[in-house]
Amino acid sequence: MPKTVKTGPGPNNAITDVDGIQVGQAVDEKAVTGVTVIVPDPPCVCGVDIRGGGPGTRETGALLPDTLVDRIDALVLAGGSVYGLAAAEGVTVVMGAEGRGFSLVPRDGVPVSPIVPAAILYDLANGGDKNWGESPPYIRLGKEALAAVGDEIAVGRAGAGYGAGAGAYAGGLGTASYITTDGWQIGAIAAVNSFGSPYMPGSLCFWAWPYELNGEFGNRRPAGDVAPAQEFPPDTKLGSATARTNTTICAVAVNAKLSKAQAKRLAIMAQDGLARAIRPVHAPTDGDVVFALGTGVKELPDPQLLTLTRLGSIAADCLARAIARGVYGAENDG
Repeated sequence: MPKTVKTGPGPNNAITDVDGIQVGQAVDEKAVTGVTVIVPDPPCVCGVDIRGGGPGTRETGALLPDTLVDRIDALVLAGGSVYGLAAAEGVTVVMGAEGRGFSLVPRDGVPVSPIVPAAILYDLANGGDKNWGESPPYIRLGKEALAAVGDEIAVGRAGAGYGAGAGAYAGGLGTASYITTDGWQIGAIAAVNSFGSPYMPGSLCFWAWPYELNGEFGNRRPAGDVAPAQEFPPDTKLGSATARTNTTICAVAVNAKLSKAQAKRLAIMAQDGLARAIRPVHAPTDGDVVFALGTGVKELPDPQLLTLTRLGSIAADCLARAIARGVYGAENDG
């Protein structure tokens, strides 16, 4: 008889359940900020979709389907607003020194160029000590996060979500995965610093509750029939929103061989996970960004479009779960 393969979350319930993906994190407790680095081994295809009105990103232009580079070496999610983009520089210089990167002219004496896209969230006004003058901590944090890569991922107040807020609540770093019976691996990771709320009005029940697996964020359910609020619920950041202060930055990964255009489509579909987990979302002051990685382990079978549609749907569910897990973890971190 054929062996039965269990479907559901992977062993880590994390994006690292996708073969070839590792994650490292670092925080600065004094500044109340942090960095998360995702490293594919080997380098892989990446797409991006930006929906927020106030994004802060690096190297996203290189991910367009019609551009030269077709692989990334690492991906960085960081706090610190524009200062946090320097975390990718820390990752870049280490990888370059190790000879990891894109080589247009492969010869001695010509350094390689690591491809390290990044996205940032705003945590500058969270009460931490940001009096860093001309020496913000993000290059150092990028290097520390890269040195810490592995399979296990701390959730809640960790990495890029260390100083984040979600509506009127603590935000955080969350991750989730799903393995199918036919061997597809799908994972998501999110740093949640949203304008909107992850909770249904008047409760601590997550908007993402229909997608929860194995009680991963408290097994809470709405009391009776609860209609979505037609106006802003009281637990958004209404009244304090300014440009780039509210952002959910994310990545999804699948063990599929994807073209850059297919990775872009996967990122677009995964954005639905934000809408399933946060209300409102993709607002003018949000910087919402989703990256999508295809590690190239499995060929998409024909019809490819049907398989890509399936993977995108699961990725959106994984991302909704990752968002709720991040906030739930931060809630328990106090």
